Amino acid sequence: MTQFVFDFTQGDKDQKDLLGGKGANLAEMTRLGLPVPPGFTITTEACREYLALGAEPSELRVQVTMALRHLEDNLGRRLGDRHDPLLVSVRSGAKFSMPGMMETVLNIGLNDASVKGLAEESGDERFAWDSYRRLLMMFGKTVLDMPGEVFADALDKAKSTKGVLSDTELDADDLKALVEAYKVAIHDSSGVEFPQHPREQLDMSIRAVFNSWNTNRARLYRRRERIPQDLGTAVNICTMVFGNLGESSGTGVAFTRDPATGEPGAYGDYLENAQGEDVVAGIRNTLSLDDLGRIDPDSHRELMKAMRRLETHYRDLCDVEFTVERGKLWMLQTRVGKRTPAAAFRIATQLVDEHLITLDEALSRVTGAQLALLMFPQFDKSGVRKLLTQGMAASPGAAVGRVVFDSAAAVEWAARGESVLLVRRETNPDDLGGMIAANGILTARGGKTSHAAVVARGMGKTCVCGAEELDIDVEAKKIRVGSVTINEGDEVSIDGSTGEVFVGSMPVVSSPVETYIEKGMKALEGADEETAQLVRAVDRVLVHADQRRRLGVRANADTPEDANRARKLGAQGIGLCRTEHMFLGDRRALIERLILSDSTEERDAALDALLPLQRKDFIEILEEMDGLPVTIRLLDPPLHEFLPDMTTLSVRVALAEASGASGPEAAKDQRLLKAVERLHEANPMLGLRGVRLGLLTPGLTALQVRAITEAAIEQIKAGKNPKVEIMVPLVGSVRELDIVRDEAETLISKLTTAAGIELTIPIGTMIELPRAALTAHRIAASADFFSFGTNDLTQTTWGFSRDDVEAELFVEYMDKGIFTISPFETIDESGVGRLVRIASQEGRETKPSIKLGVCGEHGGDPESIHFFHKTGLDYVSCSPFRVPVARLEAGRAAVI
Repeated sequence: MTQFVFDFTQGDKDQKDLLGGKGANLAEMTRLGLPVPPGFTITTEACREYLALGAEPSELRVQVTMALRHLEDNLGRRLGDRHDPLLVSVRSGAKFSMPGMMETVLNIGLNDASVKGLAEESGDERFAWDSYRRLLMMFGKTVLDMPGEVFADALDKAKSTKGVLSDTELDADDLKALVEAYKVAIHDSSGVEFPQHPREQLDMSIRAVFNSWNTNRARLYRRRERIPQDLGTAVNICTMVFGNLGESSGTGVAFTRDPATGEPGAYGDYLENAQGEDVVAGIRNTLSLDDLGRIDPDSHRELMKAMRRLETHYRDLCDVEFTVERGKLWMLQTRVGKRTPAAAFRIATQLVDEHLITLDEALSRVTGAQLALLMFPQFDKSGVRKLLTQGMAASPGAAVGRVVFDSAAAVEWAARGESVLLVRRETNPDDLGGMIAANGILTARGGKTSHAAVVARGMGKTCVCGAEELDIDVEAKKIRVGSVTINEGDEVSIDGSTGEVFVGSMPVVSSPVETYIEKGMKALEGADEETAQLVRAVDRVLVHADQRRRLGVRANADTPEDANRARKLGAQGIGLCRTEHMFLGDRRALIERLILSDSTEERDAALDALLPLQRKDFIEILEEMDGLPVTIRLLDPPLHEFLPDMTTLSVRVALAEASGASGPEAAKDQRLLKAVERLHEANPMLGLRGVRLGLLTPGLTALQVRAITEAAIEQIKAGKNPKVEIMVPLVGSVRELDIVRDEAETLISKLTTAAGIELTIPIGTMIELPRAALTAHRIAASADFFSFGTNDLTQTTWGFSRDDVEAELFVEYMDKGIFTISPFETIDESGVGRLVRIASQEGRETKPSIKLGVCGEHGGDPESIHFFHKTGLDYVSCSPFRVPVARLEAGRAAVI
């Protein structure tokens, strides 16, 4: 019989696949001897079987009964007993943390009889009825799928009737009346009575947690975080301990270090006389851990010892949930805590200095995505500022947008191209869609461990929480702060690093991390200590990544300015220099002459005019990259892209003919129209472009090879060390490459001999067609290098036209689970990736010395870089901005 239920004494932290993250860590804390309330975990395997069958496995109910009786016997209490009732919580706990996405029900076991027993045993009638109303609210929302507003409205009515502002000011009689109101609401909304039998409550709650795995918000979160949809969640049944037993009780969330900045020392939120959901919901503003130390020094001291032990044991920042019940500390959960990008780098290097981890481990604990976030712009501190208010700095960055007050509006406005800020009193899991769509999130309530803060940090969104001065009128769609009114659609700027909220759109500047990477440590001059610590941490990890990585990192750069910036950001050369831009602007007329030429002389004149312009471009790029390889791709796009639009030109010609116009301009338009019609293609991306263009346009390949070679010769004569390479695009047959190579090598030899210069120019090809990948063993015989053009390889492998499918088809494909991420963002390892592996392996079988690289968008994607490392490529090439990210991820790929 499959074991579906494990006591907390049976597992450990390495069983997350089976017990989920929460269950595995509860078991680990139990093993460590920390004060964990007794309980048991129902496995993810049970959830998967339940979801597949639509019902619990037959043996699950029996195993839950056995575990429950074992718990009751050990504690000497029975679930829902009318005298001294055992109460339990039912909490979800997936393998990967999904904060706020699934369900929790507290105080299971309370009913009309046991609430009196709880009141008698605790000596606190108000506490007992408060616990009962919480069970009704959570059960109604979670198990019966009732809207939370039903309970919120009833609570507001009770407070209004009493004439109080806080729920803590309601007495036992008020709460008894509220319980009755909740029960009526449950019956009216769901059509069923609240179940009085404790076991029925437990079983229904377990099923509700299983079902919560497949809610829309949970599926959306997993798609965004790329968590597999088939893992299922574990369910944790834990003995209730109460933080709402008066002023000597409370509940909190804490971190062993500040998750926003990485500052050493415990950090967290605490609420007196509250249950755990009150903290993360952000409904009431919290106290600090220092406040807890003054209120209850013994519990604070025990918490600090437990947190230090957990951080030492996990060797990382730990996030804990805890409850103090009448002066007794209980640990309810721990996990390796989420953190901001800045905190990730600072904590990683701190732990190295504390000799808890190695530099390799530090490198593995930061990501290229985090580094990219640190390179985002920040507000210009010298700009004019109109401070509206200040809240808590919950997730760093600078965000500017138009104010919206609900998730649906955020999604709608963002879809039409607006930059928006989502403003809420507090967020809840139903706001996830709007949080994803918004540039940033601003809330009036909650702390750094509220739902808004935790989710925003996980997504890398700028967030300011707990801005208490905000008077948010959702109905009127207005914010008031003193005499200032902000309406929906007004621009507001928020600084997630300081908590500041500004009226209007604030100017932004480059981040200090980006400035440091580009300019070196001199960028630290005048920086504050926190910034200096962050920059030093990034430098230390990035230097180690450079020492450990095997993959080279080049840049895609088409201009001297791009090349200069790429080199400053650490690029080891240019992996893709596109030559298309050299035929735009004023040079377009020369392309027109080339296409319209009726004679060899006319065509040669156009090519002769283009030659010095191309040569100058190449000289400037080679100067910037002196001593480093520069791979120049021969002209790739179809020639009609350099000509006027066919429809526009047809209208112009027709109007000229209708009016009887004549002269040189009319004649030119007629010639252009004939050329455009001749060159027009139904599918130009698969037509006359790439190597085909050079083969069918006399003189075009020679023009570019001559310009490249003469630029390199000039650099050598100037005492420089050019390392230029020629790349032939869209090759599908080795014969295509042979023809171009023969022409190029003949011309190179002629030019270098005439100049008296020794110069070797490697000639290779892009692998961007499936046929090229599948015949790489043949193409390699004629190529000095392969560079995988994964953009076109993805298009041609999937049969996608990227410009046409991304906007609509990909949305549906993501929703249906066909993709977890766009194959243009992260390499499709099973299809496109397999072609890359085949071409790499078979190319090296033919020519072991062949150099392999990638120059598509995937060259800067963190996950794809790991794939290219495993496949054995020699380098990746990406946009200049992504170079530091690629350097870091290449280092991580070598140590993970």
